[in-house]
Amino acid sequence: MKRTPRQKSMIKNVILGYINENIKIYAIVTLMFLIGWVIGIIFVNNSQEVQQEQINGYINTFIQGIKSDAEISKPEILKNSILSNLGITVLLWFLGSTVIGMPLIYIVILYKGYSIGCTISAIVASLGTGKGIVFILSTMLLQSIIYIPCLLSLAVSGVKLYKQIMEDRRTENIKIQILRHSMFCVFIFLMLVIAALIETYISTNIAQRLIKFC
Repeated sequence: MKRTPRQKSMIKNVILGYINENIKIYAIVTLMFLIGWVIGIIFVNNSQEVQQEQINGYINTFIQGIKSDAEISKPEILKNSILSNLGITVLLWFLGSTVIGMPLIYIVILYKGYSIGCTISAIVASLGTGKGIVFILSTMLLQSIIYIPCLLSLAVSGVKLYKQIMEDRRTENIKIQILRHSMFCVFIFLMLVIAALIETYISTNIAQRLIKFC
């Protein structure tokens, strides 16, 4: 069913209201992600020659496989992507639902930023700036527009739940807050499934066409 302009406006206001309400937590979580990103870039740029050769070999093998029109199993890519997204959703849901989980949420976000930073830096180091950017845009950009905000929102929801539990430890209120957190995590996971579909059926097709120029 098509949404009316009023319904779209209401959804937009709810999202913006949620962000404004938790702007400080978003700022901290985003900062942790960016720190991890920078650490990942620094790590790759300062890695030993043997490690860089291994990274370059992996990336070049992947690219040559696409160039040679090797068959890519899209159902397998989709399954792995969904399982990976389910794993991070469950992990952040669990950490957000436990009293000791908040520091670990920041560590998870730091690590995810580190992983993405390593990946981007390795691609650029292997292919060069121009070709590396083409490769990154074709394989990572579209799904990342959904994935990264969803990842940060999961972390924010977990941190928010922790603070609410600390402020009000009445059992009934805790149950309600955990239920809200759980429903939010389910919604975010559905968004991550969309990101996985984009990665599998759009980004992969774009990569197969553009990678031949790398």
